[in-house]
Amino acid sequence: MAYIREKLMITTERLVLRLFQASDAETVAKLCNNYNIYKSTLYLPYPYSLNDALSWIERHYDHFMEDISYEFAVTDKETGKLYGAIALSNNKRFNQGEIAYWIGEQYWGKGYATEAAQSILQFAFEEKKLHKVFARFFSSNPASGKVMKKIGMTQEGILKDHIIKDGKYEDLVFYGVINQ
Repeated sequence: MAYIREKLMITTERLVLRLFQASDAETVAKLCNNYNIYKSTLYLPYPYSLNDALSWIERHYDHFMEDISYEFAVTDKETGKLYGAIALSNNKRFNQGEIAYWIGEQYWGKGYATEAAQSILQFAFEEKKLHKVFARFFSSNPASGKVMKKIGMTQEGILKDHIIKDGKYEDLVFYGVINQ
């Protein structure tokens, strides 16, 4: 992982994590307007519109500059193709952050989420000096938990029936890792 501070960009073996641009909104809307992504995420609306993408993207730069959160487009290093998103929140009071991500369904199973998550974890610890990073996923989405395990997180607990998604209660599984 290489963080290029001047460009607010992270590079990995296959990926470039960069700030979203308004020109990404159409692709974001296409990728996110997918029930299979919606059902595995806490906050994405469905259906997902171009306006949803634009209003989401417009806050990213300010959040980054204010050290509130760091939302990156997950893109192919060679082609620039947009695969998804990964974000790290920054809770300054507790010196911790949460990783959240989504990858377009046609790009699932290729290791992009794991590669992006590994680099954002390194960014959290090396650049932002966070003490702890955590993530959570619906128990109905074990693939997300596999990503968390692969980057060195361990399960810390399960919050039973913690949220309602589509009128059904869902368990949230928490994973975390301490910077040592």
